[in-house]
Amino acid sequence: MPFDLIQEMGHEQVVFCSNPSIGLRAIIAIHNTSLGPALGGTRMYPYPTEEEALKDVLRLSKGMTYKSAASGLNFGGGKAVILADPKKDKSESLFRAFGAYVNRLNGQFITGEDVGMDVHDMEYIFMETDYVVGLSKSHGGSGDPSPMTAYGVLQGIFACLDQRGHGKNLKDITVALQGLGHVGYWLSRYLKEHGAKVIACDVDTSLCEKAVSELGVEIVDPQKIYDVECDIFSPCAMGGILNEHTLPRLKAKIIAGSANNQLSSDDLGKQILERNILYAPDYVINSGGLINVALEIEGYSEYRAKLLTKNIYHHLKRIFEISKKQKLCPQLSANQLAEERIRNLGNIRRSHRLNPDRIRRENPKD
Repeated sequence: MPFDLIQEMGHEQVVFCSNPSIGLRAIIAIHNTSLGPALGGTRMYPYPTEEEALKDVLRLSKGMTYKSAASGLNFGGGKAVILADPKKDKSESLFRAFGAYVNRLNGQFITGEDVGMDVHDMEYIFMETDYVVGLSKSHGGSGDPSPMTAYGVLQGIFACLDQRGHGKNLKDITVALQGLGHVGYWLSRYLKEHGAKVIACDVDTSLCEKAVSELGVEIVDPQKIYDVECDIFSPCAMGGILNEHTLPRLKAKIIAGSANNQLSSDDLGKQILERNILYAPDYVINSGGLINVALEIEGYSEYRAKLLTKNIYHHLKRIFEISKKQKLCPQLSANQLAEERIRNLGNIRRSHRLNPDRIRRENPKD
């Protein structure tokens, strides 16, 4: 039953959005607002069933609560999914209808782009609500957050290599990268610039062709990415890809990527630890994009965004040290730190209704 799942995961509010005349079917999930208004992207994906969409948005929104807390941001966790195909179902009316639902929440939920969405789609949502971040720079926003997300993953990879005694040197390091979308492409670019060998895959052949021609990456079949001889496996596509079938196939000693909810179950963290694989908790290593768009609310600065994102290196190093000392998998160590911050600071916060005037956008240049 949906209510059982919602209560089990501790969500505060779940909103089902429908407008049959224009084909809108969406779900907004607010997990926790102890630290502030819920902040999280909107994903557009053709889920096979409504049940799968609900499970995904609940998992993603809970992950955003932990991501905000672990990143030191004063926001809670939320997420939205639009049940549609981004390749054929996008329209102004669809996004504006969804934006109207976001606006009705009166600042309890602030959204931005996620899988299947881009800054142009967000501009339609912005026509109906001010509770949007990640807009194009022409609208005073910070633009596409993907480069900053990838930059944060790069810092996380440095932390993993340092933890394994390699320092921050990527030369002679092979990375198997799953997914060449917005973040995967930028991460491939950064990795190549630092001398790494990148072997990648994507179900979209046009993205593979772009990565080959522009970056010189090597491409393999998506089903074979788990079998690549590599130092680092970097999942940058959909979640749930690490499971009892794929984990034994990995040759890497480090897992560090941008995908959300990489583990198919929490129990998998222990198995990864037993295999002597260092795992960078997904919601920590991929938090650069969230940091980037969150700064729009107080006045965006690319320099400050990059500075804060660079701290992902130090966050992960601290998590790895706790993990080693307590003999816990890194995911549980990260959870401990996030839950402690939510518990300590949540007690001193009250109302989190956000005034749209607080979102300070730079004046667009002429």
